[in-house]
Amino acid sequence: MSQFTRTKEDFTCSQCGTFVAGDGYTNHCPVCLWSRHVDVNPGDRLADCDGEMEPIRLTVKGHNQVITHRCVKCGYERNNHARDTDSRKALLILSTRVQ
Repeated sequence: MSQFTRTKEDFTCSQCGTFVAGDGYTNHCPVCLWSRHVDVNPGDRLADCDGEMEPIRLTVKGHNQVITHRCVKCGYERNNHARDTDSRKALLILSTRVQ
């Protein structure tokens, strides 16, 4: 199991330009759902890649919606929980995306 490091930081989404106020658990843009490949383990900011992480799939596990992100630079995939602040429209569009 990976080790989690809470890293509270704000960022501007490199995909859509939205300013996002981080809370230490924020790992993707709530508007377009894109992320960045900056972590080896969640929150550590030790990845050398720094590629953009495209939301490629939405699955439901129990009562949680899980977004799978894939790095467009190196192909790495990571699952992240959807949050209450995420765009319902973006989640709906992602849920209908054909793989």
